[in-house]
Amino acid sequence: MSEHYFEANPSADLTRRELNVTLRGREVEVVSANAVFSGDRLDKATRILLDEVPEPPATGTALDIGCGWGPITLALGLASPELEVWAIDVNERALALTAENAQRLGLSHVQAVTPDQVPAGIEFDVIWSNPPIRIGKQALDELLGTWLPRLAPGGEAWLVVGKNLGADSLQRRLAESLGDEFEVRRATTSGGFRILVVARDE
Repeated sequence: MSEHYFEANPSADLTRRELNVTLRGREVEVVSANAVFSGDRLDKATRILLDEVPEPPATGTALDIGCGWGPITLALGLASPELEVWAIDVNERALALTAENAQRLGLSHVQAVTPDQVPAGIEFDVIWSNPPIRIGKQALDELLGTWLPRLAPGGEAWLVVGKNLGADSLQRRLAESLGDEFEVRRATTSGGFRILVVARDE
């Protein structure tokens, strides 16, 4: 039976692979492995997200929720070398790969950690995420309900969700749960995926 990418400690023997990928127009060579999300390629949803997001802020703090081997984290770090980037995942193998890839690319401002290792007082100027939809609706709502309220005033979260995986219902649930100081909207639809934006008032 294949393992879920959201298991904390994958038991399958490690099989590493080199990938050549393009992140927001930048060609890079990275390392990936089995038992992490989309371990053999840059997945379509993440590619669409990276094509649609605006430039991240030059400085401040960013978050990638569910980093996998790190494409979103690396794109943030490459775009803004002075931006402090936090990459979180429950999968220890994914975190190790993200940290290794950041080191390969000279991104010393990247922290790849488990969610409980993020200091409680940090707020995020930008969040980019291809969230782990397949953990289930309740777990997903709890995950996003933990991190989206930590947007700094004026901050934005950009999320990519499959149209057929509940993107529209997620948009409604976020609008209901986050409160008046947050705006939830759909930025665009591309290739069967919705790009949702959560913006916190200044």
